Amino acid sequence: MKKVALFLGTLLFSVFSLFAQKAKKEIVVAPALSDFPVAFSLLTHGDKQFVAFYAPDHQMIVASRNINDDKWRYCPLPSKIGWDGHNSIAMKIDSDNQIHLSGNMHVDSLMYFRTTRPLDITSFKKINRMVGINEAKVTYPAFMDGPNNTFIYHYRDGGSGNGNEIFNIYDVKTQTWSRLLDKPLTDGKGLRNAYMSGPSLGPDNYYHLVWVWRDSYLCETNNHLSYARSRNLKDWESAAGERVELPITIEQKELWVDPIPIKAGLINGGAKVGFDNKNRLLITYHKFDENGNNQAYIARFNHGKWEMKQISNWNYRWYFSGGGGIAFEIVINGVQKYENNLVKIGYNHIKYGEGYWLVDEDSLKVVETVTQSSPAKKEISGAKDDLVMRKKVVNDCGKGYKGKKFSLEWETLPQNRDKARVGVYVEPTILKVIEETVQ
Repeated sequence: MKKVALFLGTLLFSVFSLFAQKAKKEIVVAPALSDFPVAFSLLTHGDKQFVAFYAPDHQMIVASRNINDDKWRYCPLPSKIGWDGHNSIAMKIDSDNQIHLSGNMHVDSLMYFRTTRPLDITSFKKINRMVGINEAKVTYPAFMDGPNNTFIYHYRDGGSGNGNEIFNIYDVKTQTWSRLLDKPLTDGKGLRNAYMSGPSLGPDNYYHLVWVWRDSYLCETNNHLSYARSRNLKDWESAAGERVELPITIEQKELWVDPIPIKAGLINGGAKVGFDNKNRLLITYHKFDENGNNQAYIARFNHGKWEMKQISNWNYRWYFSGGGGIAFEIVINGVQKYENNLVKIGYNHIKYGEGYWLVDEDSLKVVETVTQSSPAKKEISGAKDDLVMRKKVVNDCGKGYKGKKFSLEWETLPQNRDKARVGVYVEPTILKVIEETVQ
């Protein structure tokens, strides 16, 4: 009887595995830039799909297809990237089905394109203007949905260590932009800037924003993990519900989550927002422990104050420093809802590999640590770690299509401080859309 049960279990597992393989499909887009990682954009809109990327010769290109057709249509845009991994691409479609695209900027003049015919990539027009002021030093373009289906664009105005966050709103009828806020959301007062993650809409109908302050272009000067929330992106408050005066500055202590000093292991882009099964906010990040090792932490606002729990016990120190794009040795993912009052938090560590923790959402204690893979092995014998290709994944910024979800995958060399590698030739990567059936 046990043998029969074992056989049936193996058979079911085989059938499930076969189904899972069939449920995943790869659609080749084109050869793409592989010298260094930079964020491309994937957008699914109804039965249409769009990909904005950089070609091997660094040309910006937009591709489009019908969901049920693997054949792509391509449109090169008059923009070419250098060697800067900060020059990400953002795309969004408005209610008139016009495509907006912005990218290839790192403290550069605004680069902005918009189509003149609905969903037609061949009709992109270079505009390079929205409001007309504070558009000469743009970085980190982002489109997003605001309250009541408003169309929002935000970006950093200024440089690392000296910048403000600007929010614009688009009027579809007049095809014009204006300021959503009459002042910056964050202001470094010429002494620092806020590196933001978000804002993103949570299950509690708040827009949640987490950031670190940076005192200079040197990444070791990140400090003071902070948080604020808003119902409408105009009126902001602390986790305790206290109204916040804009622009947000570092002096507002009520917004501090963890007042980490400089050179203490806090990396910009490392803090993530997530929610447990009761829709309570949890922030994940990493910093140095008392021994100087990098550790993962969870922060939660509880009984009027932030409480922090260490969830890793690593014996490794990653001391990052300097300017330019750097390869991350440690990545902590945002909290995901799991089951039985547990949450799941993924990690990727240069020494401890890839895995996740299962954490009790009430006590914030680790229940189980699961290692999924060992640290990545060098693909070329004797190759330096900075010459090993690494997978890059970008999620769909659209809403998927009829039980299908999509992501974008390709391989690149890691960051190289925004400089070309001398004497190194890299074969172009193959950019692919990954289609998965949602159960």
